[in-house]
Amino acid sequence: MASLEIDGTRRSKSVEEIDEYELSPIEEVRLTVPTTDDPSLPVWTFRMWFLGLISCVLLSFLNTFFGYRTEPLVITMISVQVATLPVGRFMAKVLPKTKFRVPGFGSREYSLNPGPFNVKEHVLISIFANAGAAFGSGTAYAISIVDIIKAFYHREISFLACWILVITTQVLGYGWAGILRKFVVDPAEMWWPSSLTQVSLFSALHEKDRKRMTRAKFFLIALICSFSWYVVPGYLFPTLGTISWVCWVFPNSITAQQIGSGMRGLGIGAMTLDWSVIASFLGSPLITPFFAIINVLAGYVIFMYLITPVAYWGLNVYNARNFPIFSSHLFNAQGHRYNVSAIVNNKFEIDMETYQKQGHIHLSIFFSISYGLGFAAVISTLTHVALFNGREIYKQFRATYKGKEDIHTKLMKNYKDIPNMWFHLMLGLSLALSLILCIFMKDEIQMPWWGLIFAAFLALTFTLPISIITATTNQTPGLNIITEYLMGVILPGRPIANVCFKTYGYISMAQAVSFLNDFKLGHYMKIPPRSMFVVQVLILLLNKEILI
Repeated sequence: MASLEIDGTRRSKSVEEIDEYELSPIEEVRLTVPTTDDPSLPVWTFRMWFLGLISCVLLSFLNTFFGYRTEPLVITMISVQVATLPVGRFMAKVLPKTKFRVPGFGSREYSLNPGPFNVKEHVLISIFANAGAAFGSGTAYAISIVDIIKAFYHREISFLACWILVITTQVLGYGWAGILRKFVVDPAEMWWPSSLTQVSLFSALHEKDRKRMTRAKFFLIALICSFSWYVVPGYLFPTLGTISWVCWVFPNSITAQQIGSGMRGLGIGAMTLDWSVIASFLGSPLITPFFAIINVLAGYVIFMYLITPVAYWGLNVYNARNFPIFSSHLFNAQGHRYNVSAIVNNKFEIDMETYQKQGHIHLSIFFSISYGLGFAAVISTLTHVALFNGREIYKQFRATYKGKEDIHTKLMKNYKDIPNMWFHLMLGLSLALSLILCIFMKDEIQMPWWGLIFAAFLALTFTLPISIITATTNQTPGLNIITEYLMGVILPGRPIANVCFKTYGYISMAQAVSFLNDFKLGHYMKIPPRSMFVVQVLILLLNKEILI
C-alpha cells in the first residue's frame, strides 16, 4: 500500500502493520483518517495565533453584520481552510527563523518560524474560524435577545447584562462538552461524519504526491467548477433554485401554488439545480449516512405528502383553510397577519385585554404539525438512545477509559489530557455568573433563578443523547420547541423570559455538540488536547466580546 506524505513526513502506514484489534470499526474512518502521528510538529506557533485570531475576528464581524439580511450570508469554516493555506506557507517562507528566549520562561528558545506550515497549525486556525462563524450559525444566538429588546420592543438593556447573557450561554455548553468527552469523543463508534469531511480536506490540502493527480488538485478543480456553476442559480438565474413547473402550468390557481410551490407549498414536482438548496434539507448528502437519508426521506414523504394535505384539505383542522398552507407567521381568525407588538405592554408582558380584543393566535397547518413533530422528536431522542446505545453508555460509564481503544485513541494517549476539573471550574463559574444575572438583573431579562437551573438541567439531560445521534447520523435534533413550550406554560405572557430560557436550554446544548465535534476533529488530527482547550477558551472570551 502506497503511503501518503503530509508536510514532508510519512503519516500513514499499511493496515497490515496495525493490530486488527486497533482498527476503527467504522469503514469511513479507516479509509479517511491517518493512522500515525508526528508529535514533533509545532502547534502553538506565531502563524497559528496570528491567522487564527484574524480569522476569528473577521468572521465574527462579517457573519454578525450579514446576519441581518433577509437572506443571511454565512461565511463558514471551509473558506478559511482554503484561504489560510497559501498565507501560512507564505509566512513560513518569509518569517525570520531566528531563535530567541522570552524573559521569565526559562531557557526554552522560541522562533517566529519553527519550520514548514503544518497540518496541526491549520486545524487550530480552522477551529478559530469555526468560532468566528458562531459555530456555523452565522451569529451568536443570544444576540437575538438583545435585538428583540431594542428593535422590537424599543427598550434598553445594559451592556453588563448583554455581556453576561451572551458569554454564559456559550461557556455552559463547553462545560457539558468537557464532562461528556469520554462518551462521545473517545469511543470509536462515535465517528462524527462531519468531522471526516474536514479530515479529508486537510489531508487533500497537505498531501504531497506528484506521481498522480493529488487530492488537492482534484479539490481545486471541483472548487472552481462548483463556484462557476453556483454563480448561475445563486446570482444570474435564481429561479433555478426552485423549479416549480406545476406553478408555471397553472399560474392563476391557488391550489396549484399550494401543491407545487417549492418555497411556499408542498413542493410536489418541484426540482432544484442549486446545491445549497439540496444541502439545506438535511445537511450535505455527501456527509450524512445513507440510512439517515432514507429515514429523513421517509419522514418527509409522510409529513408533506400525507399528513399535511389530509389535515388541510380533508379534515380542515382548526379551520386550516383560512390560512396559508405553508407559513411561519402568526394570523388572526380572519387570516390576516397578527399584530404581536400591540399585545405586549411596556413591562414585556402580554396585555390580556388587548389580546382578547384581537383574538386568538392561529398558525398555518404546516407550522402546527412541525411543532407537533418537534415534540415527538425530543421524546424519541431519549428512547432511541436508551434502546440502541444504552448498553454502550453504561459500559463506558463503568469502564471509563478501560474499554476498547482504536488506534486513534491510543495515539492521543501520547499527549497530556485535559483535567476534568478545568471543565468543572468553567461550568461552575458560568452557572454562578448566570445566577447573578437572573437574581440581580431580573428586570432586564425576566427569567427567575430557578428557570436557569431548569434550563441547565434540560440541556445536560439532552446533550448526551443528541450528541450520540449527531455522532452517528449527522442529524442534530433541537430543544428550541420544547424549551419555548415549557417556559410558556410555567410563566405565560413573558416573552423575554421565554427566549432567555430557550437560549440557556437550547443553545448551551447546541454549543456543547459543536464543541464535541471540534474535539473529535482534534482527536482525528492528533491535536494535543490542552492546546485545543486553550484555543477554545480564548475563542469563547474573544469572540463574544466582538459580537457584543
